[in-house]
Amino acid sequence: MEPETRDEPETRDEPEAGDDQGCTVYGFYDQDLTHKTILVGDSGVGKTSLLVQFDQGKFIPGSFSATVGIGFTIWDTAGQERFRSVTHAYYRDAHALLLLYDITNKSSFNNIRAWLTEIHEYAQSDAVIMLLGNKADMSSGRVIKREDGERLAREYGVIFMETSAKTGVNVDLAFMTAAK
Repeated sequence: MEPETRDEPETRDEPEAGDDQGCTVYGFYDQDLTHKTILVGDSGVGKTSLLVQFDQGKFIPGSFSATVGIGFTIWDTAGQERFRSVTHAYYRDAHALLLLYDITNKSSFNNIRAWLTEIHEYAQSDAVIMLLGNKADMSSGRVIKREDGERLAREYGVIFMETSAKTGVNVDLAFMTAAK
């Protein structure tokens, strides 16, 4: 088996014909092993930052434009309503889904049930689903208790952990757990 290779992000700022948004394609590819992981959750919860931290081991401050990665093995969905029809199609073949909420944003947590309903409707029954409370480094702004995330994960029978894309806490562990 050849070693894993990671591709640099390819950004398409201008939409192509029939495409209503630009896309960021990002991920890793091993020709002998294909494992499709999708990051989902509301816009602004840190999906792209989590992916960059995993891939490059760094945090890039600032906001990202809406991103949807297509064609590799880790996909970062935009979390915006206009991309829902796109993400439904990609749930079907996913081996793992990382569902993120922001521990400082109550509405992102409140929307988790809707995301889980959608995931259960479109994803394979054997897909690994993980609930990630992101931005764990922002404890002073926390509005969602860890126990609330744990309780929701137990209710839906999914794996739970808190992560920080900024500090890297549990980022590698989340992706490695999803890949098992």
